[in-house]
Amino acid sequence: MINILEVNETNKMIEQEKLDVRTITLGISLLDCADSDLKALNQKIYSKITRLAKNLVSTGKEIEREYGIPIVNTRISVTPIALIAGQACKSTGDFISVAKTLDKAALDMGVNFLGGYSAIVSKGMTTTDENLIRSIPMALAHTERVCSSVNIGSTKTGINMDAVKLMGTIVKETAEATKDNNSFGCTKLVIFCNAPDDNPFMAGSFHGISEADAIINVGVSGPGVVKHALEGVRGEDFEVLCETVKKTAFKVTRAGQLVAQAASERLGIPFGIIDLSLAPTPSVGDSVAEILEEMGLESVGAPGTTAALALLNDQVKKGGVMASSFVGGLSGAFIPVSEDQGMIDAVNRGALTLEKLEAMTCVCSVGLDMIAIPGSTPASTISGIIADEAAIGMINQKTTAVRLIPVIGRDVGDMVEFGGLLGHAPVQQVNKFSCSDFINRGGRIPAPIHSFRN
Repeated sequence: MINILEVNETNKMIEQEKLDVRTITLGISLLDCADSDLKALNQKIYSKITRLAKNLVSTGKEIEREYGIPIVNTRISVTPIALIAGQACKSTGDFISVAKTLDKAALDMGVNFLGGYSAIVSKGMTTTDENLIRSIPMALAHTERVCSSVNIGSTKTGINMDAVKLMGTIVKETAEATKDNNSFGCTKLVIFCNAPDDNPFMAGSFHGISEADAIINVGVSGPGVVKHALEGVRGEDFEVLCETVKKTAFKVTRAGQLVAQAASERLGIPFGIIDLSLAPTPSVGDSVAEILEEMGLESVGAPGTTAALALLNDQVKKGGVMASSFVGGLSGAFIPVSEDQGMIDAVNRGALTLEKLEAMTCVCSVGLDMIAIPGSTPASTISGIIADEAAIGMINQKTTAVRLIPVIGRDVGDMVEFGGLLGHAPVQQVNKFSCSDFINRGGRIPAPIHSFRN
């Protein structure tokens, strides 16, 4: 049970330290919507989403008013569309019609994003998978709220390098298709290795086939809470530092558990997981970078940054697991550049490079996230970056992801505005040496030796 002391502590975290529930995400299985007729498929998809999500936004607002906990977003995730649309969708145009149906459902339900315009191609691509992937640039250009993801590898299967090569091209085409809006479409496209089935955070959220027909997942975020707690233990040793992070993560997770249970009961939909991810925002005081600097770094990117991030990620997970039996998703620390003012400042002062960010992804919860790069970057270079991140995930048995924005018409040092929680980002330098011969080999990088366990 949650006692009055915890309630008082939570109120302080909300009022003074920017604690919020970042998202209530309703996961919906569309497996029973499959149909050989495109019109019928779209009707079934729209009908099921709107039937299950009709009270989602109002319930979130009701809980926010009653408990006083800010709920920033309500979102929907659906079964990867490539898994249910193969009978009806024979072309990229057919898939784009499904994307527009998803967008209309999201708009009519009042949610800010809908994830699941996705394909899982860790080991190989079907014709359906490839058609969906090739439709992504136009689908994201012609929708407002649809998010897309592609899983191109896993520890069990290895890395599908044909998909890696294709995704470099797709990222560039998405940037071109949305160039009039700072290549904004790329902010809604994530390429994964080891994607989880229950991630409530966009743009990589989808409803995995191992999930129930419908589920409520909640994502909680509190970088400001953690930073405030660490301000009280400056100069203390690592044992005190770790205990402080862990105890703070426990309190934050408890707040999320309260919201998740209330949403589940009121919507009559089972509770899935709490994702305790320190997801920053562009607001001052809501930064993962500032947490790392509070630990004693002059700037994020300085020697010691990866160690500090590893400590933070591990203690957040430990605190979350103590607070709830159902911690899942990506839980840990995110390091998106555009969404974290501290990261932006570190890039601008020359302390944080793309290569250092890649090193940090070995120990964070996701990967290279919301990074603006020159619009002239070759597709093969983007594929090489995707391959590097996938290799980190595959070998280390962890989720990694890439969300790069090659901003057409912009170059290193330019500042690009994306708006809202997506923030703004300086365009970063990319290694200019080519990897095209490596990417063009095709085929599959096999799974590592430690994958052969069952």
